[in-house]
Amino acid sequence: MKLNDLRDNPGATHKPKRVGRGAGSGIGKTGGRGIKGQKSRSGVAINGYEGGQMPLYQRLPKRGFNKPNRKAFAVVNLSKLQEFIDNGKLDANNVTEDSLVEAGVVRRKLDGVRLLGKGELSAKATITVTGASKGAVEAVEKAGGSVTVAERAEA
Repeated sequence: MKLNDLRDNPGATHKPKRVGRGAGSGIGKTGGRGIKGQKSRSGVAINGYEGGQMPLYQRLPKRGFNKPNRKAFAVVNLSKLQEFIDNGKLDANNVTEDSLVEAGVVRRKLDGVRLLGKGELSAKATITVTGASKGAVEAVEKAGGSVTVAERAEA
């Protein structure tokens, strides 16, 4: 068998429908679009448009509130912290936000780094971050370390 012998099974492929190719084709003249109107023209996108009626997304009630000045924190779990300490990428004696970025634990600080309590921490670590959950602080202190929650200076 050669590459030029390869063929699809008979009937597996269909020729594309060619619209507007004469009355005898069954879809000549208007090409199956009907007569006149916005949808018969090219370049029409009417998603969500309901012909002048108020669209559904505007009729439904809006709920909640998005705080415009809310803070976004980079999140670090205890398991990730322990993994980087075990691999020697992070010094357990001095864990700061800058050292976490440098080691690649978080990509960027955003409005600060927040320590969360998912996973186990066995290393005795001294950690300075913008925020920490109660569970994370308890787990670090249980391992013999300490957590300092420092407010980040506004830039």
